Amino acid sequence: MARYLTAPEQNFSRRAMKAEMLDADTERDLAVAWRDHRDEEALHRLISAYMRLAISQAAKFKRYGAPMNDLIQEAGLGLMKAAEKFDPDRGVRFSTYAVWWIKASVQEYVMRNWSLVRTGSTSSQKSLFFNMRRVQARFEREAAARGERLDRDQLHHKIATELRVPLRDVDMMNGRLSGSDFSLNAQQSGEDEGREWIDTLADEGETTAEMVGEAHDQMQLKKWIADAMSGLSARERLILRERKLTDDPRTLESLGDELSLSKERVRQLEVAAFGKMRKTLEQHGEALSSLLH
Repeated sequence: MARYLTAPEQNFSRRAMKAEMLDADTERDLAVAWRDHRDEEALHRLISAYMRLAISQAAKFKRYGAPMNDLIQEAGLGLMKAAEKFDPDRGVRFSTYAVWWIKASVQEYVMRNWSLVRTGSTSSQKSLFFNMRRVQARFEREAAARGERLDRDQLHHKIATELRVPLRDVDMMNGRLSGSDFSLNAQQSGEDEGREWIDTLADEGETTAEMVGEAHDQMQLKKWIADAMSGLSARERLILRERKLTDDPRTLESLGDELSLSKERVRQLEVAAFGKMRKTLEQHGEALSSLLH
């Protein structure tokens, strides 16, 4: 990581790396102390222990040209948001939960500070901004290997299909990336003198931006599902949770025994609960459809 950082940033990084490593029980105790008692000392220990994670994630966005210090600050804000929203009773490690908040916070900062995307920041536009040129280059290489040449329309259709975004967004982003305020062939300044921005494009593996974008959509979907669940009765929530939301689903018969109901009645309640949730989720219309696409 040192090659990405200035001297002050390296010092901060070294301090973060020396912070204590938390085991699962200590981590949970600290999270409970903050959630239930607003214990600031517990919060400080939790944040300090995982600042190394925030720095590591921030460094992955350095190729987009933002100052590392700013990226670290945004990553720290994401870490704070994660601590505020973390529920230690769910049985998930804080690091697993926090990484998505950190990535989302840094990604939002990168998007806000690129002039060419300030007019739009939907999930599809984010995916295109971070991945369009990489995907386009791959399609062009594959076509060249076959002795073919793809025209603009063919390329855009392939990109839209690959990234699962509307074709109109591909056309729009192509115009932005080709605009006067940004050129992939422009040379970077400072320590990367002589290096073009096109050299900073990610490889063909799954990128941080793709993972963050997917995680953001999944979090939105989970929020909508949680809202839909809140409209159910306690009995209906129990049935759905035990039947659909656990790694080891219970049988209709076992739930019937617990609730003093017949197996068929439990099945009817399950179907009715799904119907209620569907009605609530339908209010989100096209937005929900795009997430489930």
